[in-house]
Amino acid sequence: MTATHETPVRLTQFAHGGGCACKIPPGELEDVLGALPAVLPAAGDTPLLVGLATGDDAAVMTLPARGGAAQAVVSTADFFTPVVDDPYDWGRIAAANALSDVYAMGGRPVLAVNLLAWPRDVLSFELAREVLRGGLEVATEAGCHVGGGHSVDDPEPKYGMAVTGLADPARLLRNDAGRPGLPLTLTKPLGLGVLNNRHKATGERFEQAVATMVALNRDACAAALAAGASCATDVTGFGLLGHLHKLARASDVTAVIDTAAVPYLDGAREAVRDGYVSGGTRRNLAWVEPFTDFGDADADTRLLLADAQTSGGLLIAGEVPGFPVIGELVPRGAHSVALR
Repeated sequence: MTATHETPVRLTQFAHGGGCACKIPPGELEDVLGALPAVLPAAGDTPLLVGLATGDDAAVMTLPARGGAAQAVVSTADFFTPVVDDPYDWGRIAAANALSDVYAMGGRPVLAVNLLAWPRDVLSFELAREVLRGGLEVATEAGCHVGGGHSVDDPEPKYGMAVTGLADPARLLRNDAGRPGLPLTLTKPLGLGVLNNRHKATGERFEQAVATMVALNRDACAAALAAGASCATDVTGFGLLGHLHKLARASDVTAVIDTAAVPYLDGAREAVRDGYVSGGTRRNLAWVEPFTDFGDADADTRLLLADAQTSGGLLIAGEVPGFPVIGELVPRGAHSVALR
């Protein structure tokens, strides 16, 4: 099926932000979470394999053994305000983004429920139906059942999914499993945030951005596991630099990035040059500044590397055939991230 490009309603105008750029800033979020007790997996005491401690992409716990191969359940939720004006595309993007957290852990999504907030007195339910149709089609493509969900009347439209997946507990992709000497692979180009921000401001449609956001990270996950990787994260609202910092911090290493090797979407640098940079991206850059050696990187490059992505790719510690290597992990130095 196709998108509904003819809709006269500009959904992005009903949102204060767009996509993953509307996340709570990473520094503020860590202040909140830091006040909570760390739930640490303890051998022999709990089936929780991945919890709050490392800020990973999803929670993972082992399932009770009932014969056969061991399994783990992966649990996550993700939703956001409209990132594009087309409701069908927004639904597809939000679903792909929510499913991505399961792939980022090395899992396979099996069940999702919708999360919908809708200004029922302002926007028609025909538009909401298109959002849900887009989400359902992407989940179906992923082989993931959609079994209902929850909706609320809200002044600002929001959509996403809570997703449950399954994984081999011995073959997880975790953000704390990096080690020195591993290359870093990035599976989608950057620039989604600035192109989405330009779309919100001008109404211009960027097909290359939509195609990138709706693409599942399923094949990248399978390729990472086949290559023997055990460390990964996805690149979303905190930008490449933010997610690199979290991975390097959790793994007690430094991530060195070859800025010339990082791929960008067509039009991304022009969007930065023309000023289409979200507040979320600028907050990302401010957050990572104390932890980053920027080398000779210019201001536009720094913003692109901190660009708040929506449904971005996987960042994998390991070389994965078919995807570009953008750097490597080295022993921990003075910074968690260094640009070269």
